[in-house]
Amino acid sequence: MEIILSQKYTVINRKYILINQKVKNLIMAKTDYFIGEALIGDPPNLAHVDLIIGSKDGPVGISFANALSNPSKGHGGLLAAIRPNLLSKPVSLIVPKVTISDMADANKIFGPAQAAVAKGIADGVEEGLIPMNKLDDWVIIVSVFIHPEATDYRKIYQFNYGATKLAIQRALKNYPPIEKIFYDKDRAKHPVAGIRVPRLWRPPYIQVALDHPALEKQIKVVQQLPKSDRIILEVGTPFLKKYGVESIKQIREVAKEKFIVADLKTLDVGKLEVDFAFDATADAVVASGLAANASLNKFILEAQRLGIHAFVDTMEVQNPIEKLASLKQTPDVVILHRGIDVEQSAIGDKSPDASQKARWALVPKIKELYAGQKKASGRDRVLVAVAGGIEPSTAAYAIEQGADILIVGRFIASAKDVEFAMRRMLGVLPGYQDIDLKRIHSEDDDNTVEKAGGPKWD
Repeated sequence: MEIILSQKYTVINRKYILINQKVKNLIMAKTDYFIGEALIGDPPNLAHVDLIIGSKDGPVGISFANALSNPSKGHGGLLAAIRPNLLSKPVSLIVPKVTISDMADANKIFGPAQAAVAKGIADGVEEGLIPMNKLDDWVIIVSVFIHPEATDYRKIYQFNYGATKLAIQRALKNYPPIEKIFYDKDRAKHPVAGIRVPRLWRPPYIQVALDHPALEKQIKVVQQLPKSDRIILEVGTPFLKKYGVESIKQIREVAKEKFIVADLKTLDVGKLEVDFAFDATADAVVASGLAANASLNKFILEAQRLGIHAFVDTMEVQNPIEKLASLKQTPDVVILHRGIDVEQSAIGDKSPDASQKARWALVPKIKELYAGQKKASGRDRVLVAVAGGIEPSTAAYAIEQGADILIVGRFIASAKDVEFAMRRMLGVLPGYQDIDLKRIHSEDDDNTVEKAGGPKWD
């Protein structure tokens, strides 16, 4: 009897192990899951398609069944049909992004949009975008945007057809590669947002210091500057003290897409001053390196929390490297600065150039300090700016040392011909001087950004 029970127990145990292994294999089974997006056309008839392609027995299949069986009001899904009674394969579900409020909206989804998506999928299969051996294994969920004011059925059809095929192609190629995102993220201007918020993504730059406390004069200077992605603006400390941070908005009115630095020279209550400048549309704020570490850490943390750059100005800091190394937070930009009063009091041929070069010799040392914090793109985590008596004859040396930003004041802001003075400064910079002609447009799938040998930014 004991032998029989033992044999039964062994059989049951083996079955349990077998079932357990099957469950594990089912859990660990790889399911296909691809995501794609495309926007094509002009408003109001443009098409914006988001889609998910995946296995029926995976999360895409579950989402497909839920969306089809539990439609929400105004966003009920419909199967992609080439014509009534003829579905495309893989079987696909169209989900309207914009609430269907009347029959006119419904007709656009159930008419040209449905036909376009279904035809795009069918042609994608015929052209080899979608593998034939996956037709019965995959399902597709297609989220479709139709503007309520769209009226041209032919354009609705054409744009949605093209967007569907492009989104499928991008999904199955895992587009975009991360190199493409790094390359384009700071160049791009979103067409619907209508704004381009600049970042310091491709140094070196010329930072024009608007220090003179005369608003009308500084507005004229800004208006006379040539159009260039290499120019950023600084609302200087004297300017801010006279007019307050609200003056940043007035500069913004004539320089809507410029990177604007608020030179606060903050020494205390950094969080509060950052908030003031942020509300006034500043893209960056400057703290004095003479501030206590606690103040600087709060200043940097608050700026980066709000998505703007934190500059630390090391003017009169005796040992900038030691000061920076002692901070818990990492600034975005470090300024090596010789003050105007110091510059004007220098005597003799050696004093100005010698002190300037001695200070700028710290540029590579600051770079070395943060060498281990480079961004995933390979760019420097911390940029270095230099200021104090910069003109074309001295700018070249700063660039040789590795300076990322040249802060120029009187040479440009007090020039009789502002544009000519700026052109002279821009001529010192390597690379393009004016508008970046390689900005990537919304429908560009070029392959110019390659992995081999690292990112190719231009």
